[in-house]
Amino acid sequence: MTADMSTADATAHKKSKKSKSKSKPTPATTQADVNVGEVDAMAVDAAEDLSASEKKPKKKRKRDTEDAGAAEVSSAKKDKKKRKKDSESAPGSSEDPAPSEAKPPKEKKHKKDKKHKKSEETVASAEPVASSSKAPSPSEAEAFLKKHEVTLHVPDGVPTPTPMLSFKQLDIPAELRAAFDGFKEPTPIQACSWPPALEGRDVVGIAETGSGKTLAFGLPALARIIQNASKEPKKQKGTTVSVLVVAPTRELAIQTHETLEQLGAPFGIASVAVFGGVDKAPQIKTLKNANKDGRTTRIIVGTPGRLLDLVNDGACDLSRVSYMVLDEADRMLDKGFENDIRAIIGHTLQGAERQTLMFSATWPDAVRRLAATFQHDPIRVTVGSDDLTANSRVEQVVEVFDEPRSKDSRLLGHLKALLPKNSKGNPEDARILIFALYKKEATRVEGMLKSKGFSVMGLHGDMSQSARMDALQRFKSGASTLLVATDVAARGLDIPNVAAVINYTFPLTIEDYIHRIGRTGRGGKSGKSITFFTGENHERSLAGELARVLRESGFEEEGLKKFPMTIKKKEHGAYGAFFRDDIPVPKGPTKITF
Repeated sequence: MTADMSTADATAHKKSKKSKSKSKPTPATTQADVNVGEVDAMAVDAAEDLSASEKKPKKKRKRDTEDAGAAEVSSAKKDKKKRKKDSESAPGSSEDPAPSEAKPPKEKKHKKDKKHKKSEETVASAEPVASSSKAPSPSEAEAFLKKHEVTLHVPDGVPTPTPMLSFKQLDIPAELRAAFDGFKEPTPIQACSWPPALEGRDVVGIAETGSGKTLAFGLPALARIIQNASKEPKKQKGTTVSVLVVAPTRELAIQTHETLEQLGAPFGIASVAVFGGVDKAPQIKTLKNANKDGRTTRIIVGTPGRLLDLVNDGACDLSRVSYMVLDEADRMLDKGFENDIRAIIGHTLQGAERQTLMFSATWPDAVRRLAATFQHDPIRVTVGSDDLTANSRVEQVVEVFDEPRSKDSRLLGHLKALLPKNSKGNPEDARILIFALYKKEATRVEGMLKSKGFSVMGLHGDMSQSARMDALQRFKSGASTLLVATDVAARGLDIPNVAAVINYTFPLTIEDYIHRIGRTGRGGKSGKSITFFTGENHERSLAGELARVLRESGFEEEGLKKFPMTIKKKEHGAYGAFFRDDIPVPKGPTKITF
């Protein structure tokens, strides 16, 4: 019995010396993957250490010490890359990973799956950056709204959103915030639209052209995609599109697509522009994620006609669209797209599953009815007035002609006066946009200017889409100083450094006039508009409305007083003067189940 006790004491003594030879005497500390037997052995060793004698057998101690040292070195090598400092100071720490853990064999994957996985990982890895700026105080917010003439219409029971006065308040990924590096502060429509839009609420934005509406709905769209990407299954079947933007013209659709494409590039998010006049095949290829560029198509920007055409063909699936934008909604309704818009919305998610945003320059009855039908308690942000107002930074000049045939000579005189004055040796500062009413008129004016030696391009509906895109690109780049266009270029286009707008022929509506002159004076810059007015045909009935716009902007209207100053009641775009707005509209679409 005594011999057995001596043997046990000797064994305990050896383990006690092994424990003392380590830098930290923490025998009860375990690694994450230590098995149950090892844990029990270590616990027994710890108990035996407390009662062990002070004898020092050398051979056993040396072998145990070498084993412990080998385990420590192996653990340190495994942890070297991530926690080098910790492994050097405490190599026996319990947080070190187990060196004996086996790695599963790598699974072979198809190249297409690898690209798709890379795109998903890019979106999922985008971590939002916490806002580093405090929200403005109530007094600061009130002063901002008053300064920019912003009115917020908030439904009952909904808290009034506080405007974002700084980009630092945005809780978005750093790559997305980098898109605003060149801007000092958000525009009024952005500052007031972002808070409710980022919270998932429906929004109506009413603001003048050139006010930054594209980013007002574009940033929340990208933020929503990035946020929802982590919730999606890795191998999602069916469509990947969750954001839809509908625009009235091809040029505006292309411009919006380019902006969203640039915002989504760092996250592997692709956008596709869907419009008529070009082959459907490339658009369908992008919709089906067949480009093999590692990106996932999640955004569609399109015109109503081509969009509905692809939906009816089964090439475009909108069943997962949870974020929808109607850009320039008043223009689309004026062009008679209301039925197409309603049909398109019917193919998206319904009710509370879809967030709907509408942006417009005006707030007419037709837009109000559309909002009441497809939006749920929207917050309406109005910058300025509900009625369309001219850009206050644009100088308006109206020339009344008794002889319409003298317009060519007057046009040449204005161009000779404007081009040297604004060019300053840099062609990019000399762009002048000339508006004609009809396509044949635009072609004639373009030919006349070319014969006089001007660098001019045309833009109208009789041109092929490739020719239209080339003309617009040459004008934007400054390769051509003049652009003669119909009203296809009047809405939404952001063309930098347009020095002046010349209305060769007055448009059919006063709204188109305001949108035309809004192509200059953008981005806080000043501009000039020159309008030729003859009083013939439709122009005579619009003299009163034109005089009102000039008067409200503080410009001269004397030359128009020779015409009747009556203001005609606005007619519905599709039904004319016979439309009745006293008939109640259903709150939402109904579904019949058999």
